Amino acid sequence: MNRIDTSTVGTLELEKYLGTWYEIARFPHSFEKGLEGVTATYSLRKDGKIRVVNQGYKGSLEGKLSRAEGKAKIPDPGDNSRLKVSFFLFFYGDYYVLELDKNYHWAMIGSSSPNYFWILSRTPQMEEQLFKQLLDNAKNRGYDLSKLIRVDQPVLPIV
Repeated sequence: MNRIDTSTVGTLELEKYLGTWYEIARFPHSFEKGLEGVTATYSLRKDGKIRVVNQGYKGSLEGKLSRAEGKAKIPDPGDNSRLKVSFFLFFYGDYYVLELDKNYHWAMIGSSSPNYFWILSRTPQMEEQLFKQLLDNAKNRGYDLSKLIRVDQPVLPIV
């Protein structure tokens, strides 16, 4: 098993982190198999937890919409960039914000396992130079990027 650097950004401004993120790249997982156009949307729940809505399209951007709703909690308020996320009753997985743009335009997400990794953006497309820099950062953290999947996202018109 690879040793990875799971150090996080330490503190999130949760209000700035909430909202919709586009999945730019990820490691393969059964729960996202074949999904394109994937987004994750975070909002506050009345009980203080975070509502998590993940959705994507099966096979292609024209495929059938697949949607899953879960919840996240912050076990240690002193390091709120290490969350626990659950889509399956009481099973919680790690969600570590490893790197984050100062303006919350992009994020690199990992976990305590080297098998979970995502690059997220506030827009469906990311500049290639930035994407390559994030890949270099991930490689330096010990991630095996040979299994990385680039997620197809819609190209939005420039307004």
